[in-house]
Amino acid sequence: MKLVFAGTPEFARAALQRLLAAGFEVPLVLTQPDRPAGRGMKLQASPVKQLAQAHGLTLAQPRSLRLDGRYPDDARSAREAIEAAKADAMVVAAYGLILPQWVLTLMTQQGRGLGCLNIHASLLPRWRGAAPIHRAIEAGDARTGVTIMQMDEGLDTGAMLLHEALSIQDDDTTGSLHDRLADLGARLIVEALELAACGGLQAQAQPADGVTYAHKIQKAEAALDWVAAAPVLARRVRAFNPFPGASTALGGEPIKVWAAQVQAPTGGDGPMAQPGEVLALGEDGIHVQTGQGVLVLTELQRAGGKRLAAADFLRGFGLAVGQVFDAPPQEAEGG
Repeated sequence: MKLVFAGTPEFARAALQRLLAAGFEVPLVLTQPDRPAGRGMKLQASPVKQLAQAHGLTLAQPRSLRLDGRYPDDARSAREAIEAAKADAMVVAAYGLILPQWVLTLMTQQGRGLGCLNIHASLLPRWRGAAPIHRAIEAGDARTGVTIMQMDEGLDTGAMLLHEALSIQDDDTTGSLHDRLADLGARLIVEALELAACGGLQAQAQPADGVTYAHKIQKAEAALDWVAAAPVLARRVRAFNPFPGASTALGGEPIKVWAAQVQAPTGGDGPMAQPGEVLALGEDGIHVQTGQGVLVLTELQRAGGKRLAAADFLRGFGLAVGQVFDAPPQEAEGG
């Protein structure tokens, strides 16, 4: 079976690698244009591009696929490349560009008529959208998974072809869960295509109930609001690791919080401290009062420094019991 593959980050690279190992022919790979990254902000190829180049695959990096958009020449060139590939299907995984109707129609008309199959990192219809892994952890979901979906013009609204659940562990970060879901997605797309080859792939419409949207992560969300409850803050720390990294500040100095846990209730005596107040400092971490419960910060980072366990962080940072971490900055009104 011949495939066009469209994807950009590591999540997509895992799927492309598995497809190539399974013997699928990939005459064309679509990936996002190189982006500046790192301290020197040099142009960097996406993980998918790097893998495609290592295997000598034909690459296209259009800035848009909209024929009537800002980059029509890019879209026309991509269309010519897709037509020339004469593929049986397009596999899409975290590509980052919207597929217009002409792509969906073209891929349905070509080859086996399988159209465009998307590897989505959630159990649809829960967490449609851009950040399903982050949002599942942030919401405290007990499980997530991968859905192989037949793409249509909607936002992750197409029929489901295959899905499998995965438990979310109490210590999962977006980084650790991402890696497990990437492996699962890579395996499921191979299974789906093998089923399609023998006519065994059955489409099922998504349920109307249970729809939620995983909106794109904004950097402003990373600032910890100490008025929130400790379990909520602990989930956000895990959800925003590795990007954008949960943060707080003390006297205006920014601090990243990479790991934290909720302190078991002690039936404490006396009045509750104010949200953000440091209650205790120890080898186990920095105990901070929240709007409900105590959060223990266990891994932190100063601007320009390294990630450190709390005990090591405290050796180089003058923090004292009774100090109060800053409230998050307020968004400007009126946009």
